[in-house]
Amino acid sequence: MDKHPVKIEETTYSHYGKCYRLSNDTTEVFVTADLGPRVICYRHIGGTNIFAELGPENVVKNELGDWHPWGGHRLWHAPEVSPRSYAPDNDPVKVETIGNSTVRAVGNVEPASLIRKEMYVKLEREGTGVIVTHILKNTGVWPIELAPWALSVMNCGGTCIFPQEPFISHDDYLLPARQLVLWHFTNMSDPRWTFGKKFIKLRCDAKYPDPQKIGAANKQGWAAYHREGTLFVKRFPYAEGANYPDFGCNFETYTAGDTIEVETLGHLATLDPGKSTTYVEKWHLFDNVNIGDNEDTLEKAIMPLVKKTAEEQQ
Repeated sequence: MDKHPVKIEETTYSHYGKCYRLSNDTTEVFVTADLGPRVICYRHIGGTNIFAELGPENVVKNELGDWHPWGGHRLWHAPEVSPRSYAPDNDPVKVETIGNSTVRAVGNVEPASLIRKEMYVKLEREGTGVIVTHILKNTGVWPIELAPWALSVMNCGGTCIFPQEPFISHDDYLLPARQLVLWHFTNMSDPRWTFGKKFIKLRCDAKYPDPQKIGAANKQGWAAYHREGTLFVKRFPYAEGANYPDFGCNFETYTAGDTIEVETLGHLATLDPGKSTTYVEKWHLFDNVNIGDNEDTLEKAIMPLVKKTAEEQQ
């Protein structure tokens, strides 16, 4: 008998309607069925959702219809362009259970792009580990170049953290370490940014409505979000020599007002008709994490946890 089963049940969640809840002894994940595909909630049981929850009043109107941010974790295809990127995902999706620990959610084919989005969400039997497999399929009749783009909309009031490349003295190494990509609206003097020797941080603060964004070739393959003592760690791949969108980004973060996103990207691929591309992230949650107010305390608090997530992937 399995001492640590994952329970999967059909339920409702907030104003999102029908959802599928995956849970073990400590952690729960909600996958939407009445819209999406999306993961709308990820938390310790009895705790606070690390993801944002947005209502139908939040809307972007375009030629494709009314696109709602909704919150949670969603799948897009890069590069970003309007209106294609903002194809509405307001309709029910097909959801089924796979085995005893995984839910598969398949969206409708996007009429404008003829791309079908699909997610497999697997909760580990113990602990907080979640594996999210993202799939984009070209259902059209001509090749399409794109990259999977996994966007997690985080609960406001926290800080996104991602690593600088390991420090090497100018005396020891002269070549550049990686790409760091800016947008036209990126203001590096904005007080929400902290550029340190070991980490870059972007804080979510509702008092600042102006958008900020940065991208990077994140070769260390992790990013985190810290809010009220909870640390969310996202792990993702980096393939040396692969062609990533946005001048070589496999990681991006964005904020505006009370919105902040932790985003990762796969490499660009040309999908022939009927073909798919697959991209995988792994998530972790940690409680009672005090990052302090400087890089030394931040490093001491989070790096053992980041190292632990890497060991679990091996």
